[in-house]
Amino acid sequence: MTPALITVEQVRKTYSLGRTTVEALRGVDLRISGGEFVAITGPSGSGKSTLMHIIGCLDSPTSGAYWLDGQEVSRLRGTALARTRNRKVGFVFQNFNLLPRLDIVENVALPLRYRGGIRRRERHARAEAVLARLGLGERLRHKPDELSGGERQRVAIARSLVNDPAILLADEPTGNLDSKTSAEIMRVLRELHAAGHTLVIVTHDANVAAEAQRRIHIRDGRVANGEP
Repeated sequence: MTPALITVEQVRKTYSLGRTTVEALRGVDLRISGGEFVAITGPSGSGKSTLMHIIGCLDSPTSGAYWLDGQEVSRLRGTALARTRNRKVGFVFQNFNLLPRLDIVENVALPLRYRGGIRRRERHARAEAVLARLGLGERLRHKPDELSGGERQRVAIARSLVNDPAILLADEPTGNLDSKTSAEIMRVLRELHAAGHTLVIVTHDANVAAEAQRRIHIRDGRVANGEP
């Protein structure tokens, strides 16, 4: 059996809204192996975004345990959690989250800059190599507003890859794209999976979820099923 890259055990997450306590996650158990392509689905308010934030080290559980790439990260806070997030997780967002004043090389190199200890020339060389891999080698000095939606999402994917993370975590990666461009981005993600990357996509789009090897459905803060 392939060793688990992500292990979630009895994770709960509660929020206080005034005098009301909201249970976003209610004892979630989850295991994702290295090299898998998994889609996490569920209606609005189901807890899938909360689970994504915990898997992506953007938040910590109220109780339970989470291991990522052999490290228990559920107890980490602040700088320690941010360091793990920077080195272990590559993010692809629905809204791209690119900085408009920077060209695409500088955008892609940002995770390396935040990591520290890597000279500017090396940061840019790594960024350029990943952009070339994704078919953007002729657009290196362009800024985000000079690119199409599909090109901007490929820049975002390049940024997620530049640190060689343990997992790629995509939040509605085709949500702002037309059907033709969505198909192009899903092709890129399939190719990354075929190359050995571990992909976790959070989506409400059944067509996107159908591309994954396994679908994990979240309902009312619990895993409803985990079908292949």
